[in-house]
Amino acid sequence: MGYVTREMIDRAKEMDLLTYLQTYEPQELVHFGGSTYCTREHDSLKISNGKWCWFSRGIGGKTALDYLIKVKELPFTEAVERIVGRAAERPSVFHARAQPEKPKTLLLPPKSNSNTRVIAYLKSRGIDGGLIEQCIRSGQLYESLPYHNAVFVGMDRNGTPRYACLRGIGTDFKGEATGSDKRFSFALPATGESRMLCVFESAIDLLSYATMAQAGGQSWRSQHLLSLAGVYKPQKETQEHRLPLALTQYLKDHAEIKTICLCLDNDMTGRSATEAIRQQLAERYEVASAFPRQGKDYNDWLCIRMGLQPAKENPMTERSSAR
Repeated sequence: MGYVTREMIDRAKEMDLLTYLQTYEPQELVHFGGSTYCTREHDSLKISNGKWCWFSRGIGGKTALDYLIKVKELPFTEAVERIVGRAAERPSVFHARAQPEKPKTLLLPPKSNSNTRVIAYLKSRGIDGGLIEQCIRSGQLYESLPYHNAVFVGMDRNGTPRYACLRGIGTDFKGEATGSDKRFSFALPATGESRMLCVFESAIDLLSYATMAQAGGQSWRSQHLLSLAGVYKPQKETQEHRLPLALTQYLKDHAEIKTICLCLDNDMTGRSATEAIRQQLAERYEVASAFPRQGKDYNDWLCIRMGLQPAKENPMTERSSAR
């Protein structure tokens, strides 16, 4: 096994996958559509907007180094040596060229003729049936083909789909449709003028909160509900642009909001994220935290209240495709 220096590792991490394939393995690159590519060997591995995701395996990354390790299964040192060695022999002509950022094109998975599996799955998680049907009618939720994932669609203020989170049914698969813009994650805006925003990590936690509010005789439509499309990991910096993209965009689109309730997971990561967000927004908003009273997240809390078994991670990984 070879030896790689810190400098070599840093240089290897600078190269994105599209640049690597364009420069050194162009025969492996297939144009899928718009700014999206796939590989000839794996047509479910999509490359778009500086990232790549191998949907059939539920893994992804940004760099060529990630690709060589996770997809080609090269040892770490060998992967670093391959990138650095090729770059030394033939410097990338694509990597140094500044490209204007192109608008993301969302490629939603095909819809199944029925939403039966998604409805049954969400009901097994305690979500209210009427709420599920409402999300389906609005186009914010559906069952995909061919893998029957639950697809949670995020829309902009014009009602245009801009983001889609894919959740496996009966597995722990989690992914995003190619071209997803995290600024517009799954949300349920309030009806009428509301100054209150509740923030959750996932769409299922959001729906769990709405279910409990409805069961308690409260109107969940009296406040804005927003999911962050995953775990938010605070950065050392505290500038506004380091806030979760979805939260930044939602506050920009809804200037009437004055109060923010952070309903993140009751674990170390969730509490750390809550404090980081609170510190950044405290001067301009009234910020409160509302961790689930039971379990790790709001769906755990809902399941415990209803006498259901909280969901557990399944070792299986469901396949998915954005096509």
